[in-house]
Amino acid sequence: MANSEFPSIELSRLLYSSSRLLIQRIQLTLNEFGLTYPQFLVLSILWEEDGLKVHQLGEKLNLDSGTLTPLLKKLESQNILKRKRGEEDERTVSIHLTYPGKSLQSKTLSALALLDEQIQLQQPGEVQILLPILEELLNKLKTLKT
Repeated sequence: MANSEFPSIELSRLLYSSSRLLIQRIQLTLNEFGLTYPQFLVLSILWEEDGLKVHQLGEKLNLDSGTLTPLLKKLESQNILKRKRGEEDERTVSIHLTYPGKSLQSKTLSALALLDEQIQLQQPGEVQILLPILEELLNKLKTLKT
């Protein structure tokens, strides 16, 4: 059986290899800011929407609270964010960026812009075509879980 008979196998191989190499390159840049790639993902969501509850952040990143909580604790110990328990319901925890966490946005994104240039991700229309396709694939895969 050839992989060409199963497009999902070839697609998964290409996505896996591309993702792994891209994350390695991003991580090299993040090292100068003392961030791991998963920590950066948390921050990138909070830079867009500060004050999310832990479960909302987990949904956006497809991570459960058991995986997310250690990331948040580490970022809090670095004074990058603060976790606040809900006043009405102490079981809910919201996440808020600190000033140092907010200031990391421009620094890290500026450094990562160079990577975009190096791999030419800013070609006209290239990203605009690829992102919706990958988002659709992700949504389809999420529905298969249940």
